[in-house]
Amino acid sequence: MYALYKLLRFLKPHWVFAVIAPLLMVGEVLLDLMQPRLIQRIIDVGIARSDIPAVIHTGFWMIGFMLIAGLFGAGCGYFAVRAAYGMGGDLRGALFRKVQTLSFANLDTLETGAMITRLTSDVNQVQEMVMMMMRGMVRMPLQLVGCLVMASMTSPRLGLIFIVILPALLIALVTIIRKTFPLYRQVQRALDAVNSVLQENLAGVRVIKAFARSEHESARFAVANNALIKQMTTAVRMSSRTTPVMMLTLNIGVVAALWIAEGQVQVSGMKVGEVVVFINYLGLAVITLTMFSNLIIQISRAQASARRVVELLESEPALEKPPEASERTTHLKGRVAFENVSFSYYPTGQDPVLKNISFVAEPGETVALLGATGSGKSTLVQLIPRFYDACQGRVLLDDVDVRDIPEVELRAHISIALQETVLFSTTIRNNISLGVPEAPMEKLQEVAHAAQAAEFINHLPDGYETVVGQRGVNLSGGQKQRLAIARALLPQPSILIFDDSTSAVDVRTEAHIQRALEDNDRRQTRFIVAQRISSVLTADKIIVLDDGEIIGQGNHAQLLESCAVYREIYDSQTENGVLIHSGH
Repeated sequence: MYALYKLLRFLKPHWVFAVIAPLLMVGEVLLDLMQPRLIQRIIDVGIARSDIPAVIHTGFWMIGFMLIAGLFGAGCGYFAVRAAYGMGGDLRGALFRKVQTLSFANLDTLETGAMITRLTSDVNQVQEMVMMMMRGMVRMPLQLVGCLVMASMTSPRLGLIFIVILPALLIALVTIIRKTFPLYRQVQRALDAVNSVLQENLAGVRVIKAFARSEHESARFAVANNALIKQMTTAVRMSSRTTPVMMLTLNIGVVAALWIAEGQVQVSGMKVGEVVVFINYLGLAVITLTMFSNLIIQISRAQASARRVVELLESEPALEKPPEASERTTHLKGRVAFENVSFSYYPTGQDPVLKNISFVAEPGETVALLGATGSGKSTLVQLIPRFYDACQGRVLLDDVDVRDIPEVELRAHISIALQETVLFSTTIRNNISLGVPEAPMEKLQEVAHAAQAAEFINHLPDGYETVVGQRGVNLSGGQKQRLAIARALLPQPSILIFDDSTSAVDVRTEAHIQRALEDNDRRQTRFIVAQRISSVLTADKIIVLDDGEIIGQGNHAQLLESCAVYREIYDSQTENGVLIHSGH
């Protein structure tokens, strides 16, 4: 229960509702416990003595108690919902904010499907459990004790039946619950698998259709879905044994009570109303225990969910925070230096992606990174904004280690157009102004023109107010990349990174973009990750990577003479010194 206990802090802002709900439940339980005694009065006084006024008078009391108890119950339900769903909303907000703070390394290990489950199904399980506890954790013990006391007061001898039945019921409940707890943990893991398959298929539906793999993916989803059904069925089958056990016990208790009462009526004149009242209290006690068993099952599910929620809440970003006395920078000139940098995606450092990388990019220089797929180009530039930390060596910005600069401050000076273009389901204007929401339209038009996006934007039905479909579905790959470039240009950063961000743009348009950047009055330090030789020809410095190591460094002319790999790439993309498919 420790995980659930840790989450109760989210209930604190809603403590007024959380206190009122149980108090109202106390009133409802006390009034419910009075009902069997009123029934006894109707039987033993009204019916036995043919006292019709007593029957009517007692009946009015019963109706009044029922109405008041109903009001108490409705009020308890209302305040319990307000408290539980308020807590759930705060918890989801905290989880979402936590996800935003996690580093790329954390997100690499946390599957998207599992995170979706934690923010939805797991939080729902916890909030439903809290709501049930506010209603049940007061009602059930109070009602159970009340039934025992009232039954014993009615007939001490019949009250002994409670002493025999309750331990047997509790032993049965504990046995069922202990077997049920681990089953619901397996249910949540199976739900993760379903969500993961679903998320992958929704994101990659075009690829699936393009390769006619719909049937295969349907089969894969069916496997995950059937596993969930199997786990859920097993868990429900185990928990459903509670009701038959309860009903069997209730029937045994009723038979025992009638058997004992028969002798008591003959020997000591026990009244019929007393027997009826006792059976009522016995039934109420069994119903209470059934509710308790359902609550415990809900708690077992919520406990499994709470552990997963707490695990995410307590996840610490893989990137260490700068020390309190760290050096601060208000403006970066844009000098970037790599000093013997090595990096691996594995914590143990095996299979390094980068090995002993050392170079300097002076302020205002354009540095191009060229190499085969998997050579480490994208990984290298992701170390600059500190998406990952180097395993060995240092990455310096203006002679300050990036690990000594707060992330928000560091990234305020860096813009990046990522290899995979991500657009949000909002207007083109909002997508471009993501980093500078208050930017005037003139600036948006300026960067769109530089990114060669202005023309196609102006031809859209609503121009800059055109809503981009989910993941940019209504735009071509080249259009999405140009919007991403415009978005990166808008903040006017000290360092600009293009991570293969013109791969879907034709060579002519790419040349126009490069020319617009060169004409920009404010020269940034630029890093260009590219596959095409045309993207790097005018760079001040070209770094050739192979298997995570620098095998060539210099400008175009120097590398043609000194680097065989660069020469091979150049020859493969040119014909007699002319770029193939250059458009010239």
